[in-house]
Amino acid sequence: MDRIARLARELQESGIDAYMAQTPISMGYLHGFYESGHERFMSLAVSAAGETRLICPALSATQAKRAGIRDMRPWRDGEDPLALFAQLAEDWNLRSGIVAVDDEMPAQMVLKMQGVLPAALFKPGQEVISKLMRSKDAGELELMRRAARIADDAFLDVLGYLRPGLTEDEVSQFLSDAMRKRGGTPSFAIVATGPGGAEPHHINGESRLEEGHVLILDFGCGVGGYQSDITRTVAIGSASEEAKHVYRTVHAAHQAGRSAVRPGVAAQDVDAAARRVIEDAGMGELFFHRLGHGIGMRGHEEPYIIAGNTEALRVGECFSVEPGVYRAGEFGVRIENIVTVTEDGHESLNDDPEPELRVV
Repeated sequence: MDRIARLARELQESGIDAYMAQTPISMGYLHGFYESGHERFMSLAVSAAGETRLICPALSATQAKRAGIRDMRPWRDGEDPLALFAQLAEDWNLRSGIVAVDDEMPAQMVLKMQGVLPAALFKPGQEVISKLMRSKDAGELELMRRAARIADDAFLDVLGYLRPGLTEDEVSQFLSDAMRKRGGTPSFAIVATGPGGAEPHHINGESRLEEGHVLILDFGCGVGGYQSDITRTVAIGSASEEAKHVYRTVHAAHQAGRSAVRPGVAAQDVDAAARRVIEDAGMGELFFHRLGHGIGMRGHEEPYIIAGNTEALRVGECFSVEPGVYRAGEFGVRIENIVTVTEDGHESLNDDPEPELRVV
């Protein structure tokens, strides 16, 4: 069953009359149309009956035809795209219907559509579309494996480059270049040295690598629109016994989390399995984020591996396993692999991390 038909079935089961896709990711996933309208009104509409219609700027008409979209209603600058939306509502009987929209759709677009259909109910659509996107098919998994291999190889490349005196920005650029040379489209490259490593979402800067620093490398790239995400932690020149101890603890938590992955297990139980290791080591308060996030065309998507998520894992879902311990003002350690759920457990898309803190 193709993706439009699958979405239509989900809409029917959820009692939703139409879905308004707006992002390049959702429109690309559904119909191969990877285009952004930027500030202009653009949406790929899908009805519960499986009909599709694209309202788009005339600037994007050629790309839409190339993607095979048959029912396309382009508008020129100076024309009112909401008139085309009103016609859609009339044709599909949406005047008092239930309309789901991309969660990332700009508020100004949603508000304008609500102005056209004041009696309709607009609701977030992520729950519906994620039912399609979260379980990957064989083709999607192969793209994710390729993206993961590029990240793995970029890590091996950077090991020979690291040395005291380099800035975080220089290392970040090296990683991006390494992924690009191997065919990936760099998505991000966080480099956090010394005290910066205690900030999980550290912003790269001119901080320099120093002897004895613990260094976190968190980076990824896209291949065919599908993302990778890997985190490795190394030490520069030498490592303290405390850093080695923290690393071993985080590695054990990483392995415990992965060992808990299998179909039918609640997402929160995978988080708990990893978190228990860190708590038993007396560092529970230093692990203050979820264990993982889903990944695919989006860098972050469902399922989220977090306390309170009782949803059962399903075959084909992909997500990160990334426990961390962060000592404010000192250093941080995080280890992250992307895994996919298999019939009998999981497959790691990344190489296994080293059990001991590597000194480079």
